[in-house]
Amino acid sequence: METTLTGFIALYIVMLATFTGIEIIGRVPAILHTPLMSGSNFVHGIVVVGALYALLNATNPTQQVIGFIGVLLGAGNAAGGYVVTKRMLEMFKASHR
Repeated sequence: METTLTGFIALYIVMLATFTGIEIIGRVPAILHTPLMSGSNFVHGIVVVGALYALLNATNPTQQVIGFIGVLLGAGNAAGGYVVTKRMLEMFKASHR
């Protein structure tokens, strides 16, 4: 049995995920945004796996381009999260005077 996301179902899922993300991040105080982002790097890994799945199942060049862009953006987002985490942890190190 194969499940296929087409048309309005795929659009509905994207809209629902977008609305949920905006609601969750919108309710987080500004002081917690950086720790929240650094603590959720694993989510970016899940995005990369999903984009790889989409890329591997692409059947035409348009789908391949979209899958490649998804993998590229997901990997960049994950790497950026680790860079921000490293910079944030550097701020908490004791200064040597």
